[in-house]
Amino acid sequence: MKITFCCTGTKPEPWLAGLRSAFPGAEVTVWEPGAALADHAVVWAPPQQFFDEQTELKGVFNIGAGVDALLKLRLPPQATVVRLDDAGMSVQMAEYVCHAVIRHFREFDGYAADIQAGKWTYRKPLERSEFPVGVMGLGVLGARVAQSVAQFDFPVVGWSRSAKELAGVRCFAGAAQFNDFLASTRILVNLLPLTPETRDIMCLQTLSRLRSGGYVINVARGAHLVDEDLLALLASGHLSGAMLDVFRSEPLPPEHPFWQHPQITITPHTSARTLRDESIAQIAGKIRALEAGQAILGIVDPVRGY
Repeated sequence: MKITFCCTGTKPEPWLAGLRSAFPGAEVTVWEPGAALADHAVVWAPPQQFFDEQTELKGVFNIGAGVDALLKLRLPPQATVVRLDDAGMSVQMAEYVCHAVIRHFREFDGYAADIQAGKWTYRKPLERSEFPVGVMGLGVLGARVAQSVAQFDFPVVGWSRSAKELAGVRCFAGAAQFNDFLASTRILVNLLPLTPETRDIMCLQTLSRLRSGGYVINVARGAHLVDEDLLALLASGHLSGAMLDVFRSEPLPPEHPFWQHPQITITPHTSARTLRDESIAQIAGKIRALEAGQAILGIVDPVRGY
């Protein structure tokens, strides 16, 4: 068996060592133009030339949950494209979102500003019932996030393309229930995959449907959010703030207004990082299953876009 590694911006040596340990009899190499044909590929942001040359791939394993960039390429029609189910990312995402929700609800930014100004102040405790959290996208990551937030006694609602059932979460599904979901939400968390249908989904029309004083947390893709609409709703007072981890252009350009906006907190696309050892173990298990003709989770449907 031959496995090729083509991950832009990723140090290959630790990945090669892990894959070779998982498959002692396999040939595991870094892809270079003109390389021999491989059976399986481990990829992140590969060039089109990679797929133009690697025409006999059985499996393409993306070392991340998001596959929107990969699906823009022409892929070998016989290859099964597979994304990571979790590999240690869901707990990181839950940590990030719970931190963002609690930071906003407990007004810790306000306390920090007061302390910086030398003020010792108190604020009236808020009611959790007045801060329902809505999670868009209830896949592996979204489900973990929604149920983690619910552990802090916030009302939690969720929305997904197809119907889901999650303990402690009131679930909405499909276009017909989207507006009801938004109207039930004050803190909006986005964990949707990026598809043509979800691009720009957080815009003036949708964000205006959130409860007054709404707050936006985006940990999915920057192209889900219309930047200008967020700024307009912050200026109008309908939204009270946002915590953003992803952006249309990354790194965020120095001149972008998000950098200095007093109601926006930004982080450098770090809400959930790929954990190498966990990812290698998952990929190895799925390669073995594919080779044995067994069913696996995480197969990407190019039509749906995830």
